Amino acid sequence: MSLVLDSAAQDLLFREARTANSFSDEPVTEEQVQAIYDLVKFGPTAFNQTPLRITLVRSPEARERLVKHMAEGNAAKTATAPLVAILSADNEFHEELPQLLPHFPQAKDMFFAERPVREQSALLNAALQAAYFIVGVRAAGLAAGPMTGADFSGIQKEFLDADHTPLMVVNIGKPGEDAAFPRSPRLAFDEVVTTV
Repeated sequence: MSLVLDSAAQDLLFREARTANSFSDEPVTEEQVQAIYDLVKFGPTAFNQTPLRITLVRSPEARERLVKHMAEGNAAKTATAPLVAILSADNEFHEELPQLLPHFPQAKDMFFAERPVREQSALLNAALQAAYFIVGVRAAGLAAGPMTGADFSGIQKEFLDADHTPLMVVNIGKPGEDAAFPRSPRLAFDEVVTTV
């Protein structure tokens, strides 16, 4: 193997990791979520921007409010997952750039003064961070069930504000019985990679 990461870690993060559709009732702790974030916050983004926002849905009342916005096939698993996170992009992320990019504080106004530019950048970089978050959940020995089948305008009104664009809902926990569907095929290297 050409990878430095050992085979067991590769399996945990990628080869054996699966999207979970059912979960055990073992809770996901604040400490676990903190450890996940403290790991994945180091993933690269453009200008070191950090537009990802994570809304943890823990209370039964908030869970009920979320489930009503989920697509039919996602509602039951969202209702029963130990923890659910709404991942969104903060379109006002540029306000933090002087802190996050101290060697280039003028980037805030030079590149991100206009809202459409910020929205596009926030969407791309928060999506990158969402992918890191899913891998971080796996690194914690948990399974993630990321979903985009939902009424996101309803979720935005219910949980966020006009400055935050919802990206996905992620169910998190230890997988339950028959948690994953059979592995679907993936494209081969030669189907994806071109050398010029």
